[in-house]
Amino acid sequence: MASPAPSLRDLARQLGLSHTTVSEALRDNPRVKIETRKRVQKIAAEAGYRHNPLAGALMSEMRRSRTGTFRGVIAVIDLDGPDKRPVNASRYHQELTKGASERAAELGFKAESFVIGKGGISAARLDHILQSRGIRGVFLLPVSDNPDLSRLDWTRYAGIYADYIIERPGLHSVCADHFRSMVIAMQRLQDMGYRRPGLVLQKHHDERLLHRWEAAFRSYQDYHDGVARISPLMATEINQEEFTEWFRQTRPDVVLCHRAEVIKWMEAAGADVPKTHGFCCLNVLMNVIPCAGLNLQARLIGARGVELIIAQLYRNEYGVPDHASITTIPGSWNDGPTLREMKAK
Repeated sequence: MASPAPSLRDLARQLGLSHTTVSEALRDNPRVKIETRKRVQKIAAEAGYRHNPLAGALMSEMRRSRTGTFRGVIAVIDLDGPDKRPVNASRYHQELTKGASERAAELGFKAESFVIGKGGISAARLDHILQSRGIRGVFLLPVSDNPDLSRLDWTRYAGIYADYIIERPGLHSVCADHFRSMVIAMQRLQDMGYRRPGLVLQKHHDERLLHRWEAAFRSYQDYHDGVARISPLMATEINQEEFTEWFRQTRPDVVLCHRAEVIKWMEAAGADVPKTHGFCCLNVLMNVIPCAGLNLQARLIGARGVELIIAQLYRNEYGVPDHASITTIPGSWNDGPTLREMKAK
């Protein structure tokens, strides 16, 4: 059986140095002579020593805390900040953060938010703060565009992105299962008696998910009898004129969309929601008015993201993974006043 990796104190005894000197040398602290740093790092590498990020975070937090009580810190990184984020996305991000904070506290950690970019701190400054405080866990909130946090020294961190794809760097991610969530919605609508579902999406919203919303919608139409095949309205920016033309041409009896403002456009085109037509929201957190539709489980996604980060820390796994994985969570159905039973069960 292989010998266990040496501890920091084992290295200190082997080198004839103090525990503190070895610790600072491994962190490349300039207060230790460069010759000593190189010797310590060489011996540590040969002996198979691996840094324990939780132990480092423990000591850092204990030094900062007056009470000496340890709570490991998970950094929740907001790449946009509230000023750059659309208003209808704020509640989703708030729920992600709540889920992350609550689950972190249950597991003995504290989730602390950091905003970078406009109105926040730079990536370089964030990197310095995280390192100086011994924070190793990083939870990235989603952004509409392709995020780029490659400037952080990822050899020091275990990270999770709370959306479908991140490539700079290619981290593990956790997000809603959009394909399965659409199937859940379509099944529920068919059970309620709707036969002509119509999908309305902004192009970029589906493109960044590799068209999972549209793919699930079309495949459900193809493989389920009694459901009309209506082409979705895919627009760069959804506007009333384009929506009204599509609505009158395709004649859906229920519209699936993220934005509840289309209800007014439906009514302006002659619909009476929910008496004659229905509206299904693809993310009920994106609207302030009550809607029937999908709860994409933002709070649960936040909690699961923290669990995945902490698991990496306990396994002493940090850095950009060779093979990034995606953990998906299906949405749940929310009844609401924008739908009604169209037939007796």
